[in-house]
Amino acid sequence: MRDEEKDQQVRPGWLRLALGALSGALAGFTALAVAELVAAAVRPQSSPVIAVGGASIDATPAAVKDWAIRHFGTDDKLVLQLGILTVLTVLALVLGVLAVRFRRAGAAGVLLFGAVGAAAAVGRPDSIGLADVLPSVVGAFAGALLLYVLTGRLTTVRRPPASRHEEVPEEAGAGLPASAGWDRRGFVLMAASAAAASAVVGGAGRSLNASRGQDAVASRDEVVLPRPGSPAEPVPARAALRVPGISPFTTPNSSFYRVDTALVVPKVDATTWRLRVHGQGVLRAATYSFDDLLRRELVERDITLTCVSNEVGGPYAGNARWIGVRLADLLAECGVKPPSRGGPADQLVARSVDGMTIGSPVEDVMDGRDALLALGMNGEPLPFAHGFPVRMVVPGLYGFVSACKWIEDMELTTFDAYDPYWVKRGWARRAPIKTASRIDTPKPFARPDAGTVMVAGVAWAQHRGIDKVEVRVDDGPWQQAHLATEDTRDTWRQWSFPWRATPGSHTLTVRATDRTGTVQTDRRTRTIPDGASGWHSVVVTVD
Repeated sequence: MRDEEKDQQVRPGWLRLALGALSGALAGFTALAVAELVAAAVRPQSSPVIAVGGASIDATPAAVKDWAIRHFGTDDKLVLQLGILTVLTVLALVLGVLAVRFRRAGAAGVLLFGAVGAAAAVGRPDSIGLADVLPSVVGAFAGALLLYVLTGRLTTVRRPPASRHEEVPEEAGAGLPASAGWDRRGFVLMAASAAAASAVVGGAGRSLNASRGQDAVASRDEVVLPRPGSPAEPVPARAALRVPGISPFTTPNSSFYRVDTALVVPKVDATTWRLRVHGQGVLRAATYSFDDLLRRELVERDITLTCVSNEVGGPYAGNARWIGVRLADLLAECGVKPPSRGGPADQLVARSVDGMTIGSPVEDVMDGRDALLALGMNGEPLPFAHGFPVRMVVPGLYGFVSACKWIEDMELTTFDAYDPYWVKRGWARRAPIKTASRIDTPKPFARPDAGTVMVAGVAWAQHRGIDKVEVRVDDGPWQQAHLATEDTRDTWRQWSFPWRATPGSHTLTVRATDRTGTVQTDRRTRTIPDGASGWHSVVVTVD
């Protein structure tokens, strides 16, 4: 027989290749399930999907991050995790097909991906050390072993027995025809058992991971926020306009935007949480507990926050009533002075429990504005997604230079000595919020009826205040809109404009002027490096 014909006979058929792919998928599923269980014993952040996802976020260029936030919003992390799982599934299928002919190579491929997960876990800023590699390593060994054994059932054939009682197994490729038998029953039983066991192991891992946060949940449930020593003034009755479609003056916690890099929302136990203050110019380093902060005078203020990733007219702005302690007072007690009074540090670096670092200008947080270490939001303890137990809130600064969530450390240093997370990725060191305005209603491409159409929205220039809002129809003159009553200069301001709409297509444009007299610029810029600028406009068709 010719060599080509012999090779064709021993080559695995399509059914065995398909079952090889299935073996790879089962091996990948098993690896992730075992890793999930081990991560429950270590910490949820050491899970390979979370570790690789976090490393991917850190390595992603700023422009790509901005694109993901713009297109996927708060679902960007879910999309990333689904993308990682999709890639792992495809690779697992390929390794399974490879293992039908090269068992050791397929198993080695699974181990290689385990090594990638381990490297990602130990390289995270919040890594606790070598323990973080255990989920990826143990899961990879379990997956590699299963793939090796399963594909062994596919590659073992039986030559015809020499006698009624003789049966000798040989490896495929030993010259026997491809149609020779392989252990179908053994493969099906092992694959089914592996799938069932992995489902149980994965479910147990998820359950244990969920239970790890129960202490944190219980600690939040027990928090009773004291009455503030400095309560917020009541919101003026006319600060909220009764215009359908306009953003509510106070944004509910459930609707408040969330933009951060945490794939798993940290659940921190308030009873064990500590905040450390140290660094240059700190005469008295200190560590505070959650109860220490609760015993201090609490300040309650309405403050609008804005994310630097907010495009012109975008949704990443929200207004809430925050309660917390004055950051400036706490720093002063530690002996900190701003640069204007001779302090050596001009940057306050806040560190989160997930390793995030955010740098704020010391001068800004100590210049008399209501910079807070916030403990509560809209009358309740901070939600976990928004930083429980403690976060920073600084009016007038974009979140990436002020709003550290799940904060646990504050170090006084200089901008020359240290670049925090976002600065290392091309964003600005200092980022005061730009004057901005947005049309909430009518929506883009709406089809209102001819007649009076109420155009309305919000404008903001935190820590400066909004003085005027103007609306333009098509290329016509700017016309002054009606401003709702101002709450404080740190909150956004609603506005409305009754437009006598005529049939046809029209472009509505808005601009704001802040309390300093600065008119919102029409110059369009990207969000990188210090926030987007430009006028917001919508196109509508009047019937």
